Amino acid sequence: MRAAVFGGPHSIEVADRPDPVVAAPTDAVVRVVLGCVCGSDLWYYRGESPHAPGPIGHEFVGVVEQVGTEVRGIAERDLVVAPFKYSDGTCANCRAGWTSSCVAGGAFGTDGFDGGQGEAVRVPFADATLVRVPGSGHSDETMRSLLALSDVMATGHHAAVSAGVRPGSVVAVVGDGAVGLCAVIAAARLGAGRIIALSRNPARQALARSFGATDLVPERGQEATEAVLELTDRIGVDAALECVGTAQSFATAFAVARPGAMVGFVGVPHGVEVPLDTMFARNIGSRGGSAPVRTYLPELLDDVLTGRIDPGQVFDFETDLDGIAEAYAAMDERRAIKSLVRVGTL
Repeated sequence: MRAAVFGGPHSIEVADRPDPVVAAPTDAVVRVVLGCVCGSDLWYYRGESPHAPGPIGHEFVGVVEQVGTEVRGIAERDLVVAPFKYSDGTCANCRAGWTSSCVAGGAFGTDGFDGGQGEAVRVPFADATLVRVPGSGHSDETMRSLLALSDVMATGHHAAVSAGVRPGSVVAVVGDGAVGLCAVIAAARLGAGRIIALSRNPARQALARSFGATDLVPERGQEATEAVLELTDRIGVDAALECVGTAQSFATAFAVARPGAMVGFVGVPHGVEVPLDTMFARNIGSRGGSAPVRTYLPELLDDVLTGRIDPGQVFDFETDLDGIAEAYAAMDERRAIKSLVRVGTL
């Protein structure tokens, strides 16, 4: 099969890889229909996080081609959404809902494992990992939103849940990438009364507005903090959603949080210092991390299929597998919010 291969910083190309096969009775092989590039992939692309040479990419939707003898809930020809990590569904962490920390699990597109930016993927623990999409003949718009569920929509939701967003909450979303924009959707979905989106890009601002943002703050750093405080009568927000992972985004999230607030962080941290003195002085809490996508998928899937949310709008660049290098470059250069890669057909 053909798949995207990471060769080092700024080196992404398409190469031949062995066709995946069912290696365990709980496996499935999924033929990829849609894949995409994640903001976290850019940390590898830029050389700021280590990644072994080989397959890359962890977000995909596809059609089941083959199942192992012990797979019961997934069948050949099923359309499925894959969370970015596979999990067995039976360990103590999975049973508690923390499927991203499964003791037997792992991530797609790492350590030589099949990536979602390829023609097919072997999926361990298929019953526990994959989520079947009911119905048929789904529109392209729906398919794009299904792809968003594999990571960014569920991750934005994790930020909102971790920060304790509830009906009437005043929320600040720090970051206007795909995860940040999906966090706006999530906050609105959970009933937030006011959503302040920190964004300076006009196209992203417009999308944030359409997703439910009530206020926009284009400033950065201390100026952003002042702008949010002015919007909240110098009180701050009930919930701050950190969706970037940089030192500045973390600092801003904690600075705009009111006393007693919670910061939900889902940006992969790079060069971050947690402000413990601020947290102590103002009784600010923090929770988040790698999203347990498989836990959130059923409820979010229902909202996509009924049209209540449309996170697929974050995809504003599209190519096929041969254009994978440009898909990365477009996001790296902020010419795209999120790049969609068409790999196969239904």
